[in-house]
Amino acid sequence: MSEALPLVDAHHHVWDLGHRPQPWLEAPGHEPIRRDFSLDDLRADATRTLAGRRLTSTVVVQCVASEDETRDLLALAAGSPLVGAVVGWTDLASPAIGDRLDALVEGPGGHFLRSLRHLVQDEADPVWLQRPAVERGLAAVGDRGLAYDLLIRGHQLTQAVRLARRLPQLPLVLDHAGKPPLASGALTAWARGIRRLAAHPQVKCKVSGLITEAGHDRWTVDDIRPVWDVLLNAFGPHRLMFGSDWPVCVLAGGWNRWAATVEELLQDCSAAETSAILAGTATGCYRPAPRREVKTPCS
Repeated sequence: MSEALPLVDAHHHVWDLGHRPQPWLEAPGHEPIRRDFSLDDLRADATRTLAGRRLTSTVVVQCVASEDETRDLLALAAGSPLVGAVVGWTDLASPAIGDRLDALVEGPGGHFLRSLRHLVQDEADPVWLQRPAVERGLAAVGDRGLAYDLLIRGHQLTQAVRLARRLPQLPLVLDHAGKPPLASGALTAWARGIRRLAAHPQVKCKVSGLITEAGHDRWTVDDIRPVWDVLLNAFGPHRLMFGSDWPVCVLAGGWNRWAATVEELLQDCSAAETSAILAGTATGCYRPAPRREVKTPCS
C-alpha cells in the first residue's frame, strides 16, 4: 500500500480557558468559540479529505503575548505526533531578547520552536516593525535560524515591505494573507501591498483566515477566488501554504468547509503545485521537528 500523501495545516490554535484565559475572546461575536479547544477537538473536526489527503501534521500558533503560553505549546508539540512545529511569542523589544530566545529553544520541547509572532495587527504605531528595539529583536530571531510570522492587516503591509527590505535574511510568513477586506470587497490597496511584499523572495504566505474576513454567514467560493488569484499570481504555489486558522474558522463555517473551498480553488493547479500548497511549502518553512524517543527508567 502506498504511503498517504501529507497534508499540513500550517496554522491552528488550541486553548484551555481554565488554565490560560484568552481575553480577546470576550469581544462580541466570539461566543461560538468561547470555550476550550484541544488537539482532540481538532482531530474530531478535521475529518474531510483535501485533494485526497487527510491531515497528517500541523503548526500550532500562539494567541496571547505570553512566554508561558509558548512553553505550553512546546510541551504540547513534544507530547503529540500531530504537531510538527510551534509559532511562539516573546518580547521582541526586550534588551535580553537573545537570552529569552535561547531559553525557549533550550527548554523542554524547544526544538519544536520554528517561528515567533506578535499581534502587530493590534499595534497603533504605524512603524512598530521599524522600531529599533524590535528590529534588533527580529535580527536575533533570524540569527537563531527562526522565522517570523507577520500578523498584520492590509494597511500595515507597508511595514512588512520595509521589514523584508531591511532584514533580507529573515524568513517571513504572512499570516492570513494580510487579512484582505473581503467583507467590503475593497481589495485594490491590499492587492497592491501583496504584490510589493511578494517581490521579496524570503516571504511566504498562508492561505488561511480568509473566511473570517468575509461575511461569516454569506460567503461563497466566488467571494474568496479574487484573493486566491492575487496570492497565486504574486507568490506562486511554492510560496503558499494551506492553513485553517482553526478554531477561529468555526465562526465562518469550520475546518471542513474551508478545506472543501481550498480543494475547489486548487482545481487548475498541477499535482506538484497542489503538493506544495498543501504540504511542501509549510514543511520547508517550518521544518517539522523529528520525534525524539522518550526513554523510561528500567523497572
